[in-house]
Amino acid sequence: MTDTNASRRNVILGVAAVGAAVPVIAACGSSDSSGDKTGVTSSDGGSSAGISTSEIPVGGGKVFAGEEIVVTQPTAGVFKAFSAVCTHQGCLVNKVEDKQIQCPCHFSHYSITDGSVESGPAPKPLPEKTVKVTGDTITVS
Repeated sequence: MTDTNASRRNVILGVAAVGAAVPVIAACGSSDSSGDKTGVTSSDGGSSAGISTSEIPVGGGKVFAGEEIVVTQPTAGVFKAFSAVCTHQGCLVNKVEDKQIQCPCHFSHYSITDGSVESGPAPKPLPEKTVKVTGDTITVS
């Protein structure tokens, strides 16, 4: 009977461990962008639309934290988009200033032109996204 009790205990502990892991796994899923006040919406295809070209300053950019993207306009009429997740430790970049995308966690700075690392501990560039401009509307995927 000792083997049966030990086996039953292992099953109960295993079920408890799985139950505890479910909220953690759920927390790693994608976030709902419905609370994002930027006017950017996300579709199931992973694209963001509804960004007005006038929102993106020439020589600068804007971070859309809810979508985890940053959109830049290095020169007039040229729009770029990158992941807003810093390649150092996964913090979100929080601003575009002095022609650089900046991370507040460990001060990595990236180029607004190609996402390359300009300073800081980041080991690689921000991944580039696909940008489509239709009229005055930017779509990022």
